[in-house]
Amino acid sequence: MKISELPSKIPVFPLSNFIIFPKTTVPLNIFEPRYLDMINDSIKTNKMIGMIQPKSNSQNNNIPDLYEVGCLGKITTFSETEDGRILIELKGLIRFQKIREITTKNKYRILDVNFEKFTHDLNDEKEELNFSDLEIIFKDLKSLFKKKGFIINWKALEKQSLNEIINALAMASPFSLEEKQILLEAINLEIRKKKIGEIIKTYTHDVYENTTIQ
Repeated sequence: MKISELPSKIPVFPLSNFIIFPKTTVPLNIFEPRYLDMINDSIKTNKMIGMIQPKSNSQNNNIPDLYEVGCLGKITTFSETEDGRILIELKGLIRFQKIREITTKNKYRILDVNFEKFTHDLNDEKEELNFSDLEIIFKDLKSLFKKKGFIINWKALEKQSLNEIINALAMASPFSLEEKQILLEAINLEIRKKKIGEIIKTYTHDVYENTTIQ
């Protein structure tokens, strides 16, 4: 896909503590009326929606402020349930930068966006990293996931490419909303790997410093 083929105005699904990356696919269960409208409208047009996080310190909880960076995704599967929900799979295409919010009659939110900063997301080349670089991160992440009660199929994960592994871990991690946003905005995989390592260190430091944590 080319930049010229991307929409400059996109409907967005503000979802807290949830990010997607380009070339990753996630399932979504849609049940709120405004987002059911959004998905149905999207299916009729280009099948694209943006995922973006609302800020946790937003002053207006009804219409929360949004972060500056999200990810555009394309609906690859779509099915309706008997109780009125819509189940979709969304494949990440490219990250975007929010320019402004557009006022419309729709119940869902629409943003004017720019993709220029993230054009490399559309490249097919995979970034190379040494698997040995991730061994320490893996060890600490496994410990953190276990402590937080998260379950990951590590053997299946390790069969993927390194960029898929890093992005999958960033998406599934028990990190905070703000920490996940940092990972989303990391310009490339090398920086994202470094940021994951830095975040994990703060968690392991807290465990060792706070003896009340069991």
